[in-house]
Parts: sequence; structure tokens; C-alpha cells
Amino acid sequence: MSEFSYFQTRGWIEVIVGSMFSGKTEELIRRTRRAEFAKLKVQEFKPVIDNRYKEKEVTSHNLNTVDATPLNHIEEIWDHLSPKTRVVGIDEGQFFDPSIVQVVQDLADRGLRVIIAGLDTDWKGRPFEPMPTLMAIAENVTKQHAVCMVCGAPASRTQKTSGGDSQIEVGAAESYEARCREHFVAKVDQRT
Repeated sequence: MSEFSYFQTRGWIEVIVGSMFSGKTEELIRRTRRAEFAKLKVQEFKPVIDNRYKEKEVTSHNLNTVDATPLNHIEEIWDHLSPKTRVVGIDEGQFFDPSIVQVVQDLADRGLRVIIAGLDTDWKGRPFEPMPTLMAIAENVTKQHAVCMVCGAPASRTQKTSGGDSQIEVGAAESYEARCREHFVAKVDQRT
């Protein structure tokens, strides 16, 4: 049995990670659109908490969009999943609780291709669960890089520039920057 036919019958998990502004959502949209070009039924999901741009669309920072179903809890995916779906896209995976790990395992075991995008580390530079665990169980992991907003080098960190001390504070360019290792600090850095 070829590798391709194995994945067709067994399903698999792909994880796209990186800092903010690294193109994770853009890559998720690209992959799911390619699946649609292949005439595969695709469904996109996102956490309700991510309402920065559109309520019922996965939206990249450059405002490319695809329709999505917002979920309060990842287990709600079963209420919305069509029997014809072959590819599931999940954006902002870090905002779901750890039960996402079993849900995506179950989806892949049912023969579905599951693509999840999210932050691998938080704004303090710590692993941002459940993404590291999803990376460990995935068949494919892609690490995206942004451009450091200080020096222009490849950036793999998310720098918080405003807001409080909470791990989860939804925001975009008004609250976060991409930073390289040299210019990242594990605190709110209100750079001028």
C-alpha cells in the first residue's frame, strides 16, 4: 500500500504553528482551498473567542477569509460535521481546551484529513497547550516564521505590547508584534 493510499483510508493530522503574523491562518486557508479544488468536502471551525475580524469566518491578518462555524467547545464539532466532509480545518487551536487532542484523533481515525493552525508558544515564550501536544500526535507539522518588527530577522516569538497579564487576550497588531529571539522579552513590552 502506498503512503498516499494509507492516508486516504486512515486520515491524518496536520498542524501549522508559529508566532502571530507568521501566516498560519493563511496557510490553513491555502490548504483547505486546494482540497476544495480537488472537489473534497471541507468544513472550517474556529473558537467563538476569536471574533477579531469576522464572527463566522476564518480570517487571516491580510483579510483572506473562508466560511467557518464558531464553536464554544471543540466537542460541538460533532453537532456540525457533515457525513460528506473529508477535510476539517480548525483555526486558533490554542484557544480550545485539551479535549481537542482526542477530537482530532477521532476525526483522523474516521478517515478525515484534519488541519489545525495555532500559536505554539504564548506571549511569555512558554508552550501554549494544546498545540505542543497536537504537534506530537500529528503526521505533519509546519512551523511558520514572521518578520521581527524590531530588526527584520526571522521571528518565531509573539511579543505582547499592550494589555494585561492573562495568557489569553485576543488581539492583533494593536496588542502584539512578531519578534526574533534577540528582541523578544517575556513581559508586556510597550515599545515606542
